[in-house]
Amino acid sequence: MNFKLKTQVDGNYLEVMDRFDLDLFDALKPVGAKMEVVQFTGSETGDIVEIKFVWPIKASWISDITHHHRDESHAYFVDVGRVLPFPLKDWKHKHIVEKIDENSSYIIDDITFSSGYKLVDMLIYLPLFLSFYPRKRIYRKYFNGSD
Repeated sequence: MNFKLKTQVDGNYLEVMDRFDLDLFDALKPVGAKMEVVQFTGSETGDIVEIKFVWPIKASWISDITHHHRDESHAYFVDVGRVLPFPLKDWKHKHIVEKIDENSSYIIDDITFSSGYKLVDMLIYLPLFLSFYPRKRIYRKYFNGSD
């Protein structure tokens, strides 16, 4: 299954992409979740993100940054899950920053996931979507300084 979230933020698209760092990663963690960042090496090809969830679930998540790209209109990187919490079997998250003009951008979270079972995917779609939806407010606050 797939879903996308698109958020307009202030800032040049390359500067926005450069701020996809550990500080932003910490700001984006789900509200109420207790997690530990074990490893965060960046958002370029070959980098790794590893987290351990402590609450409400106890699980590890390791994603590999499989590729990144920059051109005159957008920049992106893709994380692919290597170790995922149950019931996820596949995870691909494309983080895209599109240029609107020199001082504003769109951040697009393009997420594709699978448990291996369509019924289970349908059941976890809404909770996953709702866990990512607050990113819109967080992005606006982080990049614009307001909600």
